[in-house]
Amino acid sequence: MVRITEELVRKKSEHNERLISTLEEISLHQEDIEVIEHIQNWCRDLKILLLQSNLIARLENLHKLKCLEYLNVAINNIERVENLEGCESLNKLDLTLNFIGELTSVESLRGNHNLRELLLIGNPCVDYPHYRDYVVATLPQLTSLDCVEITPSERLQAIRELAKNRAIIVQRQADQSIERDEQRIRVAEQQAALAEQCAGIEDEEERIKAFWQAKSEHCPEIRTEIARQHRLGRERHEPKSTLDPPRRERHFFAPDGRPYNMNQAKLPFKFQDEADHYQLQLEVYRHLDTSLIDVDVQTNYTRVTVKGKIFQIAYNEEVKPDESTVQRSQTTGHLMVILRKLKVNELLTPKATSARIKPAPPGKDAEKDAKGEKLRGVVDISNICPPADLPDLI
Repeated sequence: MVRITEELVRKKSEHNERLISTLEEISLHQEDIEVIEHIQNWCRDLKILLLQSNLIARLENLHKLKCLEYLNVAINNIERVENLEGCESLNKLDLTLNFIGELTSVESLRGNHNLRELLLIGNPCVDYPHYRDYVVATLPQLTSLDCVEITPSERLQAIRELAKNRAIIVQRQADQSIERDEQRIRVAEQQAALAEQCAGIEDEEERIKAFWQAKSEHCPEIRTEIARQHRLGRERHEPKSTLDPPRRERHFFAPDGRPYNMNQAKLPFKFQDEADHYQLQLEVYRHLDTSLIDVDVQTNYTRVTVKGKIFQIAYNEEVKPDESTVQRSQTTGHLMVILRKLKVNELLTPKATSARIKPAPPGKDAEKDAKGEKLRGVVDISNICPPADLPDLI
């Protein structure tokens, strides 16, 4: 069974920089998904959710999506409409080509006051007598059913005959429920017989041929089995090559002990070399929990682990790990690491003007210059300018 994982959702949210908490639209179609899960907890701001062409058997775990406006679950294994009362903003619901036989389950949509479009084409219930009149009268908020506009006169006529039509619908769906139970038993027996037949065939190609040539009914169980066979077929035709080179092991240090620079998470960063410190700004994901970030400051390198992926940077001068600071911005989420140098470069450190000339130490004679005059202190070389007659550099 294919599950809805965080990796899958992030992969499908590349248009939103792989951020899922602010995602407003996502398409998870043709993934062989069987259960709707996790989405309502990860993507609370979703407005459009596309789940068509999967193997979903039940509408569930969607009640927290208060902003959801369009839900597409066409071509799935859904047999009744349920658990959508919490989707207050739902405007369009597409249930095309499912197995909905319990037509009275659409009454659960009465509380969805913003629902305007409903599609049930291709479901068993559309063949019931007075199907359209019943749905039109049951859901007065609809403006379109199965892509056909609902007129005021049609609605008035349907409301007048709702009680009579509902009785007919209830009887018809009861018959269909009995037929469905018989179909489940019949299909289970057919699948068991087919499995026994295939088990007696030694040649793999012949077994596959026997499965695809066997007669089958149109039902959720057969759709699920066909999807499983397709998945097995893809795995057979795309085997992992034994000639593939082994995955290279990551090394954090060179043989001589020098730390490597690496960025497994591919995070943007800035690294500045100042006179008395290094400054590292790492642009981690804005909504990433701080508990998933670990910072390790050493004398000659800093390693930041973000959700198990390593960012490591080495520097030329040693730093003081105990005096270094790590902070995270509450607005951007970026990580700021200040690394205090062990040996400060005094020539690059800005000094006050009053401290430029230092007197000679007491008890010692000042040194003399070329003319024999005594030097009164240390010469400040930061303001020396070249003579005006020097030619320009070429």
